[in-house]
Amino acid sequence: MKTLFLLFALVISMCVALLAGSAPVGFQELSRLLAGTLDDGLSTIILEIRLPRIVLAVIVGAGIASSGAAIQGLFRNPLADPALIGVSAGAALFASIYVVFGASTPVGLAFSAFVGGLSATWLVLYVGGRGASISTMLLAGIAINAIALSGVGLLSYLSTDAQLRTISFWALGSLNGADWTQVLISLVIPVSTILLLTQSQPLNVVTLGDEEAEHLGVSHQRLRRRIILLAAMSVGVGVALTGVIAFLGLVVPHLVRMMFGSNHQIVIPGSALLGGILLLFADTCARSILAPAELPVGIITALVGGPFFVYLLMREQKNRVLV
Repeated sequence: MKTLFLLFALVISMCVALLAGSAPVGFQELSRLLAGTLDDGLSTIILEIRLPRIVLAVIVGAGIASSGAAIQGLFRNPLADPALIGVSAGAALFASIYVVFGASTPVGLAFSAFVGGLSATWLVLYVGGRGASISTMLLAGIAINAIALSGVGLLSYLSTDAQLRTISFWALGSLNGADWTQVLISLVIPVSTILLLTQSQPLNVVTLGDEEAEHLGVSHQRLRRRIILLAAMSVGVGVALTGVIAFLGLVVPHLVRMMFGSNHQIVIPGSALLGGILLLFADTCARSILAPAELPVGIITALVGGPFFVYLLMREQKNRVLV
């Protein structure tokens, strides 16, 4: 019932996003499209511009948010984020390298970002896996993120004005230019999300602690590798296609736990659905507020997610004082 409510909200959000934009599209145009009598210009806008963009936003938002829920459960830390495993910073570093020293084709940029995200995650696994504690993994992620972001800063300093604009715009995230080829590539994300969902029960077990999980037959180290690799795949593909989307993987799992509890069998699919809704909402605002110009979608997610996250922190501190 809980997930059905979110699924219904997602369908409504997709319908609203299909109608919103600078070009006038209403229910009359949709009915004419279904009847095959709509003119070619509006048909192209609906089927080749808006619809793939909507589908991509839902898939990427679902992947980032569900990965955030799994990472928070794995680290037993509500402040954990998919960025902690290095995927976003690694993607930004390799994308910057490609922009400054390579060409500027979107395909090459996306592929470089994907390779960078997976490479940084592998380094986090390699360095952090040498220690048995989860804190070692966290420290490895923080260190590799710092190295990658310093590299991005150096490349931004060396870049031309046009290259700097490309790096900055990509780092803020955008779904502009989404097409059905990108949607096809993004289908890796639902597969990773489903595999993450199969790890819900072990994630529930590890919340009891490492020793208790071992007694119940759950190996925290093997689970850690599986979760991190699946999350890196989802976030890496998403970041490669849309750029860095801030706060989605951090805030959405909090919202789901506030509404539905902390059972990962609900939190992961709920985060996937709500993540798709929120990224779709942010993208609809990004392309409508200053239409026909567009804002980077990462600005919208940060403007919404930042204040809400501050509210969550203040709420948690208040609850601790009351306890």
